[in-house]
Amino acid sequence: MSAVTAPLAGLGRAVLSALAALGRIAIYGGQTLKAALRPPFYPREVLSALLQVGWLSLPVVGLTSIFTGGALALQIYSGGQRFSAEAVVPQIVAIGMVRELGPVLVGLMIAARVTSSIAAEIATMKVTEQIDALVTLSTNPLQYLTVPRVLAGVLTVPLLVGVGDIIGVMGGFLVSTEQLGFNRAGYIKNTVDFLTMPDIVSSLIKGAVFGFIATLIGCYYGMNSGRGAMGVGSATKGAVATASILILAANFVLTSVMFGS
Repeated sequence: MSAVTAPLAGLGRAVLSALAALGRIAIYGGQTLKAALRPPFYPREVLSALLQVGWLSLPVVGLTSIFTGGALALQIYSGGQRFSAEAVVPQIVAIGMVRELGPVLVGLMIAARVTSSIAAEIATMKVTEQIDALVTLSTNPLQYLTVPRVLAGVLTVPLLVGVGDIIGVMGGFLVSTEQLGFNRAGYIKNTVDFLTMPDIVSSLIKGAVFGFIATLIGCYYGMNSGRGAMGVGSATKGAVATASILILAANFVLTSVMFGS
């Protein structure tokens, strides 16, 4: 192999490897959806996952959203001054948070917090042979470990996105009215008048998709981790990186489908 073609061959191998991994994840996702539709069901595991994915993620989602909304208002006001368009701050903050920043930031926070936790937990169970014990007890690990977590992600992340959207818009409201001199009633009216139902629905749909991706990737990497402490670390790192990339890619696809012209 010549010096010219060697880098291309390496790039080709990397692309084929990535596509193969994506295919394995897709197959795993299909198996998860199929397992979710047939018994046995584990409501206690679902409730535990709802607590882990949803309730315990509220603080980080709230703090991230309020600071992002405030910073977005400052940036839009600063940019708008160049064109004498400061009055558009309420509208742009609302649509920016609801359509894009809210769902994406919540998805990435879930990837950082929940995906890593799920991958490390399941990988540790594999290392300590707890998954083998489930199989010995005639319990399907896919139904017992993956389905409850994925279901929790699909159900709770849209709620987290809705909360994040509200808090983000509130952050922009506080900065705009307390620091930039906007009228409170006028700011709220402009926000309510500008947002439409498709904006809100698209935000919640993105939340469901991102929740599915984040939890599925955490389970997949945990189930397929290597042995030992290094295997657990590699599974956790790979899960967060893959989930973040897929969430951003899915956001682009969903935005193109919903709002592309």
